[in-house]
Formats: sequence, structure tokens, C-alpha cells
Amino acid sequence: MSKHSHKNEEAEKEPVNTQAEESGANSTETAEATTETAPVQELTVEEELTKKINELNDKYLRLSAEYDNYRKRTLKERADLLKTAGESVLISILPVVDDFERALSHLNEATDLEAIKEGIVLIHKRFTDYLSQKGVKAIETNEAPFDTDLHEAITKIPAPTAELKGKVMDCVEKGYTLHDKVIRHSKVVVGE
Repeated sequence: MSKHSHKNEEAEKEPVNTQAEESGANSTETAEATTETAPVQELTVEEELTKKINELNDKYLRLSAEYDNYRKRTLKERADLLKTAGESVLISILPVVDDFERALSHLNEATDLEAIKEGIVLIHKRFTDYLSQKGVKAIETNEAPFDTDLHEAITKIPAPTAELKGKVMDCVEKGYTLHDKVIRHSKVVVGE
């Protein structure tokens, strides 16, 4: 029993030693594999960074293209708006033009001067009412103090009284404001 049992014990030990050797070899391979995989992980990190850069570049290009399309679309809309901005104003003025045409067609046949005057006054009133609805107001100039923000002096004349010095004596062409913004200065004669 001593020889056989001793051999059996050695046989049992051998596989244990083999396992220990294998595990030692595996640990060496694992260490080598870890050393080898470390550069692979760096490549993976580089690949991930490259992928991230590509994604960001793609996102940037898409955003840039989207902004460019937005800019072009708004420029086109703005150009279209400028082309048709006066459309509503012109449509509203057309009835006044129609009134003038009717008045002109009856002008040659009319014998009553008062009726012609009345028609012209009605057309003028209709037109000025339309302008005031749109926010257009005439600038008052009669003996008003001369104001360079509202008036344009075309000439100066001697004032008949001291009170009229520096004031508007006559208005050659009316000025207008649109919602308190001067759209045309009054051309006036100023007393000095």
C-alpha cells in the first residue's frame, strides 16, 4: 500500500500541479493579454473620440444647413412682404380713384359748378378719412413755431409783427405724420 498509495497520491498531486501550472500560465497569458488589450482600449477610446467628432461635425453641418435654409426662407418671405406690403393700401385707395374717374367723366357734361365742387369735396373727405384711419395726420403749420423736426423752411420773409418772428407764415406743401413719425416735412415760409 505504501507504493501504490504513494503513487496515487502523486497522481492526484500531479493534476493539481498541472492545474497550478496552467493557472500560472493563464495568469501570464492574462497579463500579456491585458498588456495587449491596453493598446486596443486606447484604439477604442480613439475610435470613440473619432466617432464623437464625426457625430458633432455631422450635427454642426446639419445645424449650419438648417440655419442657411432658415435665412434664405426669411429673406424670401421678407422680399415677398415688401412686394405686397402696399397691397392693402392700394386696394383701399381704388374706390377713391373710381370716384375721381366718375367725377372726370361727368365734368364735361356738368353745367352746375356747385355740384362739381361738392363732388370734389366729398372725394377729398373720403380720401382724408381713409388716411386718418391708417394713422396719417397732417402737420399743423398755421402760425406754429418753426420746428426743424416737422418743417422744412424754403424761404424767410420779414414778419409783419414781432409775435410772428420765428413762426410759420405760410405753408407751401403740407407735411404728414404716420403714427407720430414724420413721413413728409411741411415746406413752409418762416417769418424773421
